[in-house]
Amino acid sequence: MSRTLRTFAHPAGVHNATPPRIVFGPGSSATLAEEIRRLKADRAMIVTTPGRASLGDEFATAVGDLCVGLLPEAVSQVPVEVTSRGVDKAASRGADCLVAIGGGAATGLCKGIAYDTGLPIIAVPTTYSGSEMTGYCGMTENGVKRMRQRLAMRPSTVIYDAELSQALPATISAASAMNALAHCVDAIYLPSLSPLLAPAAIEGARIIADTLPALVADPSNISLRNEMLYAAYLSGAALTGGYGLQHAVAHMLGGSYGVEHGTAHAVVLPYVTEQLVGSAPEAMARIADAIGTDDLPGTIWDLARNAGLPTGLDEVGFTPDDIERGVLIATTADAPPTDPDIHNANRAGNPAPVTAEVVRSVLQAASRGVRPGGPR
Repeated sequence: MSRTLRTFAHPAGVHNATPPRIVFGPGSSATLAEEIRRLKADRAMIVTTPGRASLGDEFATAVGDLCVGLLPEAVSQVPVEVTSRGVDKAASRGADCLVAIGGGAATGLCKGIAYDTGLPIIAVPTTYSGSEMTGYCGMTENGVKRMRQRLAMRPSTVIYDAELSQALPATISAASAMNALAHCVDAIYLPSLSPLLAPAAIEGARIIADTLPALVADPSNISLRNEMLYAAYLSGAALTGGYGLQHAVAHMLGGSYGVEHGTAHAVVLPYVTEQLVGSAPEAMARIADAIGTDDLPGTIWDLARNAGLPTGLDEVGFTPDDIERGVLIATTADAPPTDPDIHNANRAGNPAPVTAEVVRSVLQAASRGVRPGGPR
């Protein structure tokens, strides 16, 4: 039997590079002081959103003299002006490491600070964004979110403690879980994804699809929280291989139209998946097989709708009149860069390039909000 010789060359640097240390399990955040010392640091600045400031205070108290202060200023979409203030505050306090307590906003602000300073990051995620696994960060400037990449932004340590997510409301949990599923779908078809990490996308998708309905019904269940956090870890690892169409559209909605990050992913993922089934059928079949469906776009739509999430752009304030501007932003924000620190969503070999025609089709379908493949 003749076989085609297998050849590949993955991008270097940030691509497929995961954090060197992972600490996973309920209660594991109690080891934060130990993890700060493991980095040979003793002046940690704890970063949270304003809403998570009290949790940040608890950790600051727990690590005592190892903390030089709390920065409760993280907001969604990582505005560059907030990052600039964070850089100044880290310098004024003499911080020698950063600790992100919270979701993607806190991790993103730490990444933005590390982008300029090189300070190591310990991430303690309380949602399922997966951002803590990568050296990528979307930063918003002048109403446009652009993805930066630098190895310095990859956290040095990630502590996954499901106890910290037990109080997360069910709808926010669901949106964050759909964000994680979007990572799996958007990474699995890219030639820049290492075959060592492709199984993470497949297993992550399976766990999310299995766990999400039960978690929405029983959000305080620590076992379900732990499973979803594990899926977030896997999806984040897969995302290190790169991303394309899904993230181009979702980041446009978040950075330019103010749609919450997880919701932005949830509302367009079924329609992006419908496009990917046509352009990358073998890769999508691997996700579909893991979930146990022969209708992947429709099944993802069902997951979102049954979790109480929006499935049409009108539900998040994006109208048909916004489509052409959205197409322009989504197709140019991560255009082939002259700056090597800007991620290229159309990296060579991508079977689903981010073209105006494709993005327009996705936005038109999402505007109609109709289940892909028709009703069940």
